[in-house]
Order: sequence, then C-alpha cells, then structure tokens
Amino acid sequence: MSYEHHDLNLTYEPDKSWAHFVLYTEPKLGVASATLNGTVSIERETPHMREWVDRLQPCEPNPLHTTLVPNRKIPDLFHPCVHDDKDSPSAVSGSGCVCYQTFSDPEFGLPVVADHYRTVGGNIETWKYLTYAPLELRTDDIFASLILEPGQFWIRTAAGLLSLLPEEDGRGYGVGYGGGGPHELARYIDQLIDSDGRDTSAAGLRQRDSRPDPQVLAWVSSKEATGHHELSLDNLKRIRRS
Repeated sequence: MSYEHHDLNLTYEPDKSWAHFVLYTEPKLGVASATLNGTVSIERETPHMREWVDRLQPCEPNPLHTTLVPNRKIPDLFHPCVHDDKDSPSAVSGSGCVCYQTFSDPEFGLPVVADHYRTVGGNIETWKYLTYAPLELRTDDIFASLILEPGQFWIRTAAGLLSLLPEEDGRGYGVGYGGGGPHELARYIDQLIDSDGRDTSAAGLRQRDSRPDPQVLAWVSSKEATGHHELSLDNLKRIRRS
C-alpha cells in the first residue's frame, strides 16, 4: 500500500490489502468524522452512478454512517423508509419521506448513506448518496481509465471495477474553470502518467507546491473537459503532449 501520512501509521488487512478509512473522534465534544478521506455527494443519475449503486449492500447503521449526517440526524438513520412503513417517523402523510438508508461498498468497505426525499404523493422523489472516497485502489488493482462526468469523477481498473476517484479531505477535483479543483485533478493525472498508471493513491496530492503540467492543466480547465470522458493512460499522455 502506497498511501502514507506523516502523523499516522496505517495498517491493513493482509487478506484484503487495503486500508482506506481513518476515523477521527473527540468523544467529549461529540465529534466524529473522517480525517483523511474526501467526502463525496452523488446525486446526478448517470450509468456510472447506477453501476456503483447497484453493487452497494444494504446494512444496519453503524458508527461510520453517523459521520456522514449531522448529529441531530443520527436517530433518523434507524427509521424505516415510507416504502417499508408508511407510519415511519420519517414518513410524511403516509407517502412522503425524508429518511436515510445505510449501505456498505463491498469492494472498499466504506460507509454509504442514501438521503431519500419524496414529496407527498410522490411527484418528486430523489436519492442523494453520501460516502467517502478511498485513498487509493487496492494493491492488486491495475489502472485502466479515468472517468470524468459532470460533477463526478471515477476510476476503473483493468478487471472492470468502478471506484470513486481516490481523494483526500479538502482537496476535491473540478473541471472547466480556473481554481483549486482543476489543479488537483491535473496533479492527479500527472501522477498517473509519471507512474505509468501504477500510483493511484491520493498521497501525491499532498505535494501542495507542485505545479501540474501546463498542457494537462489547460485541458482540465477547458470547457471540453466538462463533458463525459473515459480516458485511458494513452489518452492522458496524448493530452500532455498536445
């Protein structure tokens, strides 16, 4: 595992070969949160989003799920959906709903909370998924492509596994504008190119003073990058050479 942090000694399960989550707590203050992993909110319906959602496994709420909702909302994690119980505390007039549903990503062991909103009568119904990004792909995963779509970033392995793009807390990605988000994504692309796709960890993003390749940054900041793209390593190298 390549992810390192100067304040932590991370361990992992040898049979799973990953350690993707660090929990920070201050019990006296009632604080519990992720300290390294980027928080991700997924709401836009896309084929990649559906592929990821379809592999999630329903589970009972656990302490990791509580870090994804405000403290006052923690009890709501235990309320049934209106589809299961029209008299649930989260049900509204027997058909509306403001519940949370809890899941686990079986590939990376990360918690997922689905924020469900349904109007009375069901004219509007939305699901927003809250989770954490992994810090890197697993040891045996081989990079195949980087996927960019409006508002969301993914990575796919040679075995076909779709994952959220590894991301550190407070260092989110962006495209199509000037600013920190495109710089972070350009640095990540540089890391993939320089390592020939072997280094998928978010650790390289801690090089805060590093300047991304100007060609990569120009493309990531352009309007063209705001569309749907699935980019192989060769595609990324061509962007740098353009």
